Amino acid sequence: MGPTVRELCARELSTNDAAGSGSDAGSAEPCWFALTVKHQHERSVEGALSASGVEPFLPLYRARRRWSDRLKELDAPLFPGYVFGRFAARERVRVLRIPGVARIVGFGGFPAPVAPAEIDSVRAALASKLPVGPWPYPKAGERVRIDCGPLRGVEGTLLEQKDSLRLVISIELLQRSLAIEVASEIISPLRQWQVFP
Repeated sequence: MGPTVRELCARELSTNDAAGSGSDAGSAEPCWFALTVKHQHERSVEGALSASGVEPFLPLYRARRRWSDRLKELDAPLFPGYVFGRFAARERVRVLRIPGVARIVGFGGFPAPVAPAEIDSVRAALASKLPVGPWPYPKAGERVRIDCGPLRGVEGTLLEQKDSLRLVISIELLQRSLAIEVASEIISPLRQWQVFP
């Protein structure tokens, strides 16, 4: 049996800390991390991250909210309670000191990076200008890839809702997802090949 996720994270962080303790403190590679933030502090944390030199990513979608006297459209966080930041793991203490940041998502007390392909998929979905919104994290479903158009190469889980198809893109670390409407003619199934000895 191989090393656990906790052991891998611990090794990576100890390697980064050792590299950061020398004279070349800027040698650690920045990664995307998910930050848990205080309730309704996503925008303020995004601004504070940017002001402190950390690249932020706060995915927003257009939502309708009903109040007692009117219906209003506003930009809401796609993953409420989370903001993404791109920084080196050795900078985690500085990031945790930013007002509104509660913790860095990880395992066993160690931050776990988010796969860059997942961040790229979310960005592509938002840039496509197709209807997008939060979606429950899928437990099962067919994995597909988009073959053409602005989402070409994006992978996700295909779900059918009423009379439309939706591609569900997930951030596995957060167990959160978003869904975007797609046409059946632009998708193809991902083949999961298994090699048996």
